[in-house]
Amino acid sequence: MTLEQKKIPVSVLIPAKNEELNIGACLDSVADADEVFLVDSQSGDRTVAIAEEKGAKVIQFHYNGKSPKKKNWSLENLPFKNDWVLIVDCDERITPELWAEIAQKIEDDNYQGYYLNRKVFFLGKWIKHGGKYPDWNLRLFRHKLGRYENLNTEDIKNTGDNEVHEHVILDGTVGYLENDMLHIDFRDIYEWLARHNRYSNWEARVYYNFLTGQNDDGTIGANLFGDAVQRKRFLKKIWVRLPFKPLLRFILFYIIRLGFLDGKAGYIYGRLLSQYEYQIGVKLYELMKFKGRLNN
Repeated sequence: MTLEQKKIPVSVLIPAKNEELNIGACLDSVADADEVFLVDSQSGDRTVAIAEEKGAKVIQFHYNGKSPKKKNWSLENLPFKNDWVLIVDCDERITPELWAEIAQKIEDDNYQGYYLNRKVFFLGKWIKHGGKYPDWNLRLFRHKLGRYENLNTEDIKNTGDNEVHEHVILDGTVGYLENDMLHIDFRDIYEWLARHNRYSNWEARVYYNFLTGQNDDGTIGANLFGDAVQRKRFLKKIWVRLPFKPLLRFILFYIIRLGFLDGKAGYIYGRLLSQYEYQIGVKLYELMKFKGRLNN
């Protein structure tokens, strides 16, 4: 977009911590937006410097160990000058085609939010199969009307200060955008494993809450006949009760959902997901039998 062209009246929210390898490309991809906030958690690398060089408004978030986490805190406290907010992670990119669609869709008063589909790239390959695509996320919405759900996981250590797998609850009508955003992480497998080690702490508590009858208040709910995200939550409540989940997850990803069509990258991804499922299971066992400790 040239300087003469009008910016799109959307405020972009980017949560960040130590993302110097990703943040430049992410910010370049959201340059069409009227306003960009980067909400940082005291990064120790060049994340903040790069963001400031590219004109983002940098805000520091200090997590107190309780609710709200970073995205909900930002939605409550940032001085957005636009009605619409677009939430983008540092390893995600918004394409020009998607921006053109966003500019058109936010003019429709019949909708208060939109799901974006995401293409995940891993080891240089778009993981098109295995259930990774489509991957719908409610990321574009009128910021006064949407907040992330609370799955009662705040007291779990080592899960980070940001909502990662929680979904937005929106008071209004939601649509679906046709163009995809891209998930392209420039970090390495070590970082992927480190993140999923944290995520498995969170997943184990979610599994635990499902198995112990935690109610759905404050969440998107589980509904077989609801939208794509509610159907996924319904199936997850069945999934947590199945045996041999690590093996089942590989079979489901690699064979039943045709992950093998994505070549070696698909095989590696499937094996890592199986390992991730095993980590969740071990941590769930630790929660149920040892109250979240290695030994009593």
